[in-house]
This record gives sequence, structure tokens and C-alpha cells, in this order.
Amino acid sequence: MDLRIFTEPQQGATYDTLLTVAKAAEDLGFDAFFRSDHYLRMGSADGLPGPTDAWITLAGLARETKRIRLGTLMTAGTFRLPGVLAIQVAQVDQMSGGRVELGLGAGWFEEEHKAYGIPFPKEKFARLEEQLEIVTGLWATETGKTFDFEGKHYQLTDSPALPKPTQPKVPVLIGGHGATRTPRLAARFADEFNIPFASIEDSERQFGRVRAAAEQAGRKGDDLVYSSALVACIGKDDAEVARRAAVIGRDVDELKANGLAGSPAEVVDKIGRYEAIGASRIYLQCLDLSDLDHLELISSQVQSQLS
Repeated sequence: MDLRIFTEPQQGATYDTLLTVAKAAEDLGFDAFFRSDHYLRMGSADGLPGPTDAWITLAGLARETKRIRLGTLMTAGTFRLPGVLAIQVAQVDQMSGGRVELGLGAGWFEEEHKAYGIPFPKEKFARLEEQLEIVTGLWATETGKTFDFEGKHYQLTDSPALPKPTQPKVPVLIGGHGATRTPRLAARFADEFNIPFASIEDSERQFGRVRAAAEQAGRKGDDLVYSSALVACIGKDDAEVARRAAVIGRDVDELKANGLAGSPAEVVDKIGRYEAIGASRIYLQCLDLSDLDHLELISSQVQSQLS
């Protein structure tokens, strides 16, 4: 079971804060550092000092880390043209020595688009499908040849399809709760399928849909990595769990029901139940980025038992 650290910088974080967390995650043996791709805070957080851009952040981290994998959960397809995104991700992959992964989604948070003048199209899913075709097609085009694409939303003519990532295949993550189109898209393009903030029962049902869609598309169901994203709130005792829950404005019982909360033993047991339904990777949503002791506890008391 891989454990990855997943951050939500739009709630309030500087690049230096993210660098500190990423380096701590690397030193503590976590598999990856991921971040969301949002430009506006959600809920009651103040969001100060303001948003940071996902791919600019990852470019910086690519040069300042050595081992840990880096990625987005998920890049909003509405934020970037697919040709530009393919260049950005390939460049960051080069800068990291081949440690980048691309989570790509349709985009959903209309308010942040209004706040920063970003178009918010009605047909987001069809655009996402074309974006995935273009990004993966550009990377797969043999050097010296060109890439063309004629879609409803995007057209590319005589693209040199450069630069290339360092990795022969940048892992592509697709996720979500959709019952039909999402599994079909994952079956076609994804190396990993992620379901965010879902119960064991709902996760098992969605994993099954993706496996079936993959087999229908001519792939083996086990060709994909299956992962979950869950909020983490872990403490050595009840008082520490309650303190951490209060800092992020959540209720302990709610966190235990919907996330990974409680003692290390409780969390290891719950992770085991996700593993039993096919998850081999967990993204730990860490909302208090100043609490590096939380990461150390997870590393020493949770990750150590899983490995």
C-alpha cells in the first residue's frame, strides 16, 4: 500500500510551505506529494496569502526534491489548453528526472473561474476527452513526426509534438464518481483510477465499474492502479485526534466515518478494508500544512505497519 501526501493549497499556503511539506514527505518515506489545482478557497478558510499555481509549484519542487513523485489531483481541464498542458507537464517531468504524474479532470468549481476570468464551458466532459486524446497523443508521437487532431473543441495541425517527457509514459490519473462516462474514460486513458472521499462500499462499486469498462475496452482490469483520496486526522490518543480535528474545523465522529481518523491502529485497520476492495494507494488529504508532527506520526505509526 502506497501512502501519498495530498495538499489543498487554495485553503492557504505559500510555495515555501509546500516545499517544506514536500521535503518532509520525502524524508519520511512517503511515495508522492500531490496538490490540488484550484485558484479560490473553499469554505471558511481565509486562503491567505492567495493561490499558487499547481504546475509552477511542481516545477519548483521538481528541482528541490530528489526521490518523491509529484503530481496533481486533479489538474482542471478548464485552466489550460491541452497543447500547452502537454508542454508544461513534459518540461516538469524533465526537471524532476522523470517523477511527474498527471491527474486530469474536467473542472467543476465555477466560482473560481468567475473570480479569475476563466471561461467555464457547459460541455466540460467532451472537452476533457479531447484534452486527454491530445496530451497523450502529443507525448506518444515519434520524434521527427507531427501530430494532427481535428475535434469539436480543439484542432492541432502539424504539431512537432515536443518536448517529450523523460518518462517513456507519464502516468495519467482519472477519477470521480460518475457511473458511466468516467469509467469509460478511465478505461481508455488512465494508468490509475482515483475515487475521492468515498465510502468503502461506494469505492468498491466504482472500482468494479472501471474494471468492467477496462475489460470491455480490451484491457485487463488489473492494468490500472486503483486509489482512494481520504482526509487524514490521526493522533496518538483521543485528545490529539480531537485537537487536530478542531484545527481543520471538522468533527471527530464525522472524520472517522468519512475519512482516516483516530489512532494509528484504527487507521491501519480502515486502510486494510480499502485494500481488500482493490485500492493499492491512498492519498492522505492533509489540511493543516503546519503540522509536520502529523506526517511524522503517520510515517512511524501507520506507514511502517503497512510496509
